Amino acid sequence: MFNRKNRWTEENIPDLTGKIAIVTGANSGTGYEATRAMASKGASVIMGCRNLEKAEKAAEKIRAKVPEAKLEFIQLDLSDLSSVRKFAEVFTEKHEKLDMLLNNAGIMMPPYTKTVDGFELQLGTNHMGHFALTGLLLDLLIATEGSRIVTMSSVGHTGGKFDFDDMSLENSYGRASAYGRSKLANLLFAYELQRKLDSAGIKVISNASHPGWASTNLQTAGLGQGWVRLISWSFRFVNFIFAQSAAMGALPMLYGVTSPEAEGGAYYGPRGLGGMRGHPERAVSNDLSHNEEDAQRLWDISEELTGITYEVLNT
Repeated sequence: MFNRKNRWTEENIPDLTGKIAIVTGANSGTGYEATRAMASKGASVIMGCRNLEKAEKAAEKIRAKVPEAKLEFIQLDLSDLSSVRKFAEVFTEKHEKLDMLLNNAGIMMPPYTKTVDGFELQLGTNHMGHFALTGLLLDLLIATEGSRIVTMSSVGHTGGKFDFDDMSLENSYGRASAYGRSKLANLLFAYELQRKLDSAGIKVISNASHPGWASTNLQTAGLGQGWVRLISWSFRFVNFIFAQSAAMGALPMLYGVTSPEAEGGAYYGPRGLGGMRGHPERAVSNDLSHNEEDAQRLWDISEELTGITYEVLNT
């Protein structure tokens, strides 16, 4: 499946004609590349983005490459639960099924900020927003045969840990550790979701992926001024030397959501350079990501704080 003579590429994506996909953060980076790739295979792709102008420019760019692309934009700000609810409401009014949900969008190492709902910004955007979105769309996913959910994590999850008594990090904020915590949350969620789906006898696949070190604007957006600007330039330099393209970084996510051989509860990432670049293969996440007690605790807290309950899985 993953040997050198049979490397998985976009060409291996099956025909997606008639399929409906949602991609969060679809206007740039891995989200843009996943949108383009699935549209080229016939899928109707709903681009969940904060900025209408950026989404329209991305759609125009895709249509220049894929004239027959079926694209739709619905505004989505994952740092605002009211926006998440509105997105789900608009989508369900227009569509009666959902084949693929790509929880791709994310932010990385901003200054300490809280979302409008009071969450630390990275956890609120990268995890809580996607937790709420998935919960609101779960009924449609269950009603769609063969549906899948893939949640984007990062090798940076290894730098994260949870202190459930300090969820807001007001007095202990570190940009990198908070990012790692949010990416660890993505894995805890993806794995726990699959366990709950299996327990309920529901044939929906939930897995996770990471892009390795892909050249996107994630590493340099919102780093601020002063010494942190040096970090931005450092990332740009490292990107130039080591990073693979965003298109390559999107492959593990595309594998997880489209390949007939992708499995629920699995984690996919690049095969080479310590997981930093290359074609997709099954990856290994750290022990904390497999802590089922932490996963259940995060799940309970996420339901409480977002107000989104996965009733069909909690019976």
